[in-house]
This record gives sequence, structure tokens and C-alpha cells, in this order.
Amino acid sequence: MLGKLRSEKPIIHCITNHVVSNFQANGLLALGASPIMGEAPEEAAELAALADAVSLNIGTLNSQSLNSMLIAGKKANALGVPVVLDPVGVGATAFRAAAANKILTEVNVAVLRCNAGELAAIAGADWQAKGVDAGEGEADIHELARNTAKRLKLIVAVSGELDIITDGKRLAEIPFGHRVMASVTGTGCLLSSVVAAFLTVHPEDSFEAAAAAMRYYAIAGEQASAHSELPGDFQTAFLNQMNAMGQNDIDDVIRQKEGVPR
Repeated sequence: MLGKLRSEKPIIHCITNHVVSNFQANGLLALGASPIMGEAPEEAAELAALADAVSLNIGTLNSQSLNSMLIAGKKANALGVPVVLDPVGVGATAFRAAAANKILTEVNVAVLRCNAGELAAIAGADWQAKGVDAGEGEADIHELARNTAKRLKLIVAVSGELDIITDGKRLAEIPFGHRVMASVTGTGCLLSSVVAAFLTVHPEDSFEAAAAAMRYYAIAGEQASAHSELPGDFQTAFLNQMNAMGQNDIDDVIRQKEGVPR
């Protein structure tokens, strides 16, 4: 999928938050995709029509950007373009919760890409989130993810110390990554748009596409951490690693993790 993605250079329309838009755009470019960062409702449908996938992010949500997300999402649905939703901090305020619910109700979302706290908020589980951070709780994230995927009829991709991807039946775990990734704002937001990019090159199976995206991203973070665990330096190293890493590099890391000889 990675080679095909870099060959096709899919256009990803991102309606994202103002904190991370630059990092998200640069990350997509490093991956090999082509970002469009536009949120005006007057052009939301046109941009969605130009795109190969749409990535929606409620991190700095307002009424206008919510309207744009609904317009872009519905246009994408009409054209068969996949939509990824990142419900940043959905449990923090009633406005965010209502907005996420509205998007999930009115737009056919292919992948819900979230952290554990956001998943718990959407699932209505007991959880102590910390603003937009994952927080902590006693819920079984595997079961929450499976049940939410079944109820909403989509793929749930949860990032954390162990990433989880499920379509309600199948479940994959990604045991890669590094703790410094949580120290750089926007790593989750960029991940959501990377998932969107991978969906464009494997439309026949969104579960496999999301798992491949999460695996690529986590391994890139793990490899970048070898250069620096300081957040500022890591951000640069991470973008460089996303750009430099090929499928053979990914396969080598997986073999080493599984203890399979070359």
C-alpha cells in the first residue's frame, strides 16, 4: 500500500484544527500524499470533490467549521470518497460531543480515529479524560472498540501504548511506537489524515488499510525516537523518517519484533 500511495499521491482534504494544520500538511507531504487544507463552507463541497479522501478533525471546532465538515462529508459520501473522523477532545464539552454525534449521524464515516478517552466518550463509558488527552479509566478498550465499530458500522482505530484497530469482528494490535510521540502536539491528528491517505489505495478493505497506516506510522515514530527523544528534535526526525521509510524497512522491523529471521 505504501508504494502505491506514493505513486498515486492521493489528495487529502483536511478540515482540521488550527493548532496542527502545518504539521498535518507537512506530514502528508512527507508520506507522499497531497494535502488540501480548506474549511470555508463556500468551498467545502468543491474541495471534497477534488479529493481522494476527507479527514475531519474537531480540535478547534466552531459552528462554521462544523458546517463545513458536514458539507464536505456529505459530498464525499455522494462521490464514494472515504471520510475519517478524529473526534479530538469529544468528551471535554457538550458542544464537541453534539458535533461528533451530528457528524456520525449525518455522514457515512469510514474510520473513527481516536484515543481511548475519546472512544470512551463516544461509547458512553466511565472514563476520566484530561481535556484532549486520553486520560484513564477501567473500561476494556478492546470491547469498547469492537462494540462501537459494530454499533456505528465503521472501523475504529484507537491510538495509545498499544494501537487497536477493529471493524467489530476482526481486531489488530500494533505494538510499535514510542512515548515521545505523545509529547508532540498533533501526532494523533496527523495520524488520522495518514489513515485517510491509506484508505485511498486499498478501498476494498478499510480495516486492512487502517491497520497498515497505523503500523507505518507507529514504526516511523519508533525509528525516529532513536535520533532524539526531545520533542522539538523528534518532530523533525519523525517527518524525515516518514519520508525515508519504505516497505522493506517496515517489514524488517516487524520481523525483528516477531523474532523471525531474515
